Amino acid sequence: MKLYISSHAPNPRRVSMFILEKGITGIDTVTIDILKGEQRTESFLAKNPLGRVPALEFDDGRVLSETRAICTWLEGRHPEPNLMGIDYEERAFIEMTDRRMELHLLLETAHSARHTHPALAPLEQPQFKDYGAAQADKMRITARWLDQVLARQPYVAGERFTIADITAFCAIEFARGLLKFRPGEEGMAHLQAWRDRIAERPSAVGSK
Repeated sequence: MKLYISSHAPNPRRVSMFILEKGITGIDTVTIDILKGEQRTESFLAKNPLGRVPALEFDDGRVLSETRAICTWLEGRHPEPNLMGIDYEERAFIEMTDRRMELHLLLETAHSARHTHPALAPLEQPQFKDYGAAQADKMRITARWLDQVLARQPYVAGERFTIADITAFCAIEFARGLLKFRPGEEGMAHLQAWRDRIAERPSAVGSK
């Protein structure tokens, strides 16, 4: 099996962290340089017509793309440690939280970075600076809400580490790197403490 990723991109990092948390071995990693447009080459488009990473290629030639779908397959193949819910009720609440992290925190961060950071200009033409700035404001609204959630519970989805923490952490790290976002410097002490705690996990270190 081969996992196609790109350096420093949040979605591939989500899958890499998921794999490390589960201790899965035997998956080769292939790095695609998205800033050089390697995701748009004929050979890669044959694997994923949308030209996105991550993508998981099976030994029989099938390719599974989309971060959540890849993690769902990995969870089914390697059920322990459980990261997506032990029964239908916990799975539903973890998925709700993970989707909130993905569709709000991560997407707002990504839109802001892609429209404001010069290094990402090859990925987003034209860039709309005002839109990017507005998305950064929305990301901070989401982050402040998450800060209050983490004031009441140790992890994003509740009492234990789950895929929702992986998604939120990768979003925060992406914002930290490209938007210079530091929750603690903006009065979000709970979010900062959570971020610092997750950053110490081997999966966070190993997926940089």
